[in-house]
Amino acid sequence: MQDLAVIVVSTNEANWLQPCLSSVFEHAGPISLDVVVADNESTDGTRELVEREFPRARVITCRNRGFSHANNRGIMATNARYVLLLNPDTEVLEGTFAHLVNDLDDRSTVGAVGVKQVTPDGALFPTVRRFPNALRAWGEALAYERWPFGSQLIGERELDLERYNHELECDWTSGSFLLLRREALESAGFLDERFFIYSEETDLCLRVKRAGWEVRHLPCMTILHHAGKAGLSPKVAAQEAFARLQFARKNFSPLHRTAYVAALYVQHLLRAGFPLGAERRAASRPRWVPSVVQRRAARSACCSAARVPRTCRRRPTAWWRVAADWQPRPLVGRVCPGLSGSAPTSARCKSEQRPAEACTTRSTPNARPCGGRASKPESPR
Repeated sequence: MQDLAVIVVSTNEANWLQPCLSSVFEHAGPISLDVVVADNESTDGTRELVEREFPRARVITCRNRGFSHANNRGIMATNARYVLLLNPDTEVLEGTFAHLVNDLDDRSTVGAVGVKQVTPDGALFPTVRRFPNALRAWGEALAYERWPFGSQLIGERELDLERYNHELECDWTSGSFLLLRREALESAGFLDERFFIYSEETDLCLRVKRAGWEVRHLPCMTILHHAGKAGLSPKVAAQEAFARLQFARKNFSPLHRTAYVAALYVQHLLRAGFPLGAERRAASRPRWVPSVVQRRAARSACCSAARVPRTCRRRPTAWWRVAADWQPRPLVGRVCPGLSGSAPTSARCKSEQRPAEACTTRSTPNARPCGGRASKPESPR
């Protein structure tokens, strides 16, 4: 059994893999390392690059069903004592994996660990988080980080940057660098593949803590994370809102979920702002009025939240696959996957000459609506 398995998911991320994998091997230390690159249907030569430049790493190919799905495929292909989920747009700057593994060996009750992360301009990236709830969602909707008081009590992120120089316990940490003990991962379960991307690490850390393990921040290693490298995108904002709704539906009570979803709506409606004339946007837009891209992102997030059907709790999917088949009125004869009973052919399937079984696929865990499949956005991670 090896000491550490490093899982890197690549969705057309070949340009980031060269510095990422180089830093991983340079900072390995005296431990046995198993590096696995999960190729998420990349078309940019990811497999060829890894096989040519990094013969010590392995490449597994999987269908692009999301970040959680690819990480699970990588975890299943390893048997190391510890598993590291690492983003391809990261580089190890300080510390070694051997030191980090030794620290976890000395802390038998710790199941998940995060480390210090900095942005390309050298600023510390806050990765210590508290679990989301309705109160914190309302604080985020009302821009709590700009309040002169109360941000440490209401906020989800730990904003006292001085604390990142010390070891501290947290609720969850960023999935861009998430080190997990094998026993904790098996007791809590693998990543929930219903989360295409975003909120999957929050849900995993919640299950790890419920299984009796601790989640901690250790400052013994520092990595560079190119966070937000794709910029602000409406699809990314909508997917993040969709994932938050999935998390709320899975883990919150009905009353708590209602308050949380209302906060999400208010947050994105406020971000959307009010449209101004094209000739006045550049010169006269107040600072609190979002830009055009911000408004589009916020509106996409609101539309994604409004189009989430109840079936999102039963199958792994992404918001654009659900939105591609959404209609203001339900299709004739549509049966929700997972329910018993016969399913007549829907109006849409009749027009496409499809059998009724194509609509239901009740026994298939990855069933999708029978509508057309929208294009996949690039991974924002």
